[in-house]
Amino acid sequence: MEIILRETIETLGQEGEIVKVKPGYARNYLIPQQKAVLVSKESMARLENEKQAIATRLAEQKKQAEGLAAQLEGKVVTISKRVGEETRLFGSVTSNDIVQGLLEAGVSVEKKAIVMGDAIKAIGEYRIAVKTGYQTTATVTVQVVPEVIGDVQ
Repeated sequence: MEIILRETIETLGQEGEIVKVKPGYARNYLIPQQKAVLVSKESMARLENEKQAIATRLAEQKKQAEGLAAQLEGKVVTISKRVGEETRLFGSVTSNDIVQGLLEAGVSVEKKAIVMGDAIKAIGEYRIAVKTGYQTTATVTVQVVPEVIGDVQ
């Protein structure tokens, strides 16, 4: 089934593109959520009229994503956690911890933008990808250090 996307969907394409999807996905999700419309003469005519506005919107989104990526690139986030034997953490470092560390560094990102493969469960330095927009990512360095717990006597 062919549809016209009304907004950018990362797994399908950008706003204004004509894509083929399974009929159930279009009927049950994309069209009711108003994320897409069926391809017809009327919708094609509307798409032609809105092409310039869509191009302007996409360029603005790309500019914002690249700006955020430039802010994030090279950032180092230090997270201190309690440590047990063999430098294993009690618990793990989550995307929430990374978002909080980035907030302290002056950059605001959403939790779902953090791309972590496996949970971080040991002390060390890790490279974490952060999605800043459609097809744009930045890399942040996360240093996990042992937490210092006052003077132990």
